[in-house]
Amino acid sequence: MLEFILWGATGQAIVLEELLSFQNAKIVALFENNPVVTSPFNHIPLFYGKEGFEEWLLKQGKKENPHFLVAIGGSQGSCRGDIFRYLELKGLIPKTVIHPTAFVAYNAQIGRGCQILAQSSVCAKAVLGDSVIVNTGASVDHETVVGDFVHIAPHATICGAVNIGKNTFIGANVTVLPRITIGENSIIGAGSVVTKSIPQNVMAYGNPAKVIKKISQ
Repeated sequence: MLEFILWGATGQAIVLEELLSFQNAKIVALFENNPVVTSPFNHIPLFYGKEGFEEWLLKQGKKENPHFLVAIGGSQGSCRGDIFRYLELKGLIPKTVIHPTAFVAYNAQIGRGCQILAQSSVCAKAVLGDSVIVNTGASVDHETVVGDFVHIAPHATICGAVNIGKNTFIGANVTVLPRITIGENSIIGAGSVVTKSIPQNVMAYGNPAKVIKKISQ
């Protein structure tokens, strides 16, 4: 049985626990940056921050390190990336998980530690970077390239040959038309229709989507 830790103990962790139940996998520990969060699972211990992780890791001794997933969604791609790199440096192994109801084309390229959730689609020759979340019912169409640590929220539709920069968040029910580029670290608000390319480090919203403010990095 594969053993996992999850970093993040709120909604995304609950979704991943359901997914992992199909994969002969066991969550052995949860980690959370926010000390007021409590574990959503009675049977899984929760530790806080890097200090809690270091204490837990020390207790593992020479036991083989488990796989990990970063269970932090929303517009926190940069935070997800920092945790991903930290856990790799500590010897843990990122593992991609795919819900049994999802579709992934045989010639799609999927990075490490991705989360492809229920009834989502990753279509022909699409490319996902590391720790990408393709959330419930979302669609990533042919030849689209999705950068590291992107979150595509539920029921978003990414049409063909789109390019999405790293750390970007695509909100629920967004539609991105073909051959559009969305810059890194940007946020596309829920329900938007993206008809023109969007620069990096901005928030955009509407139909058609327009830049409404810059995001400081």
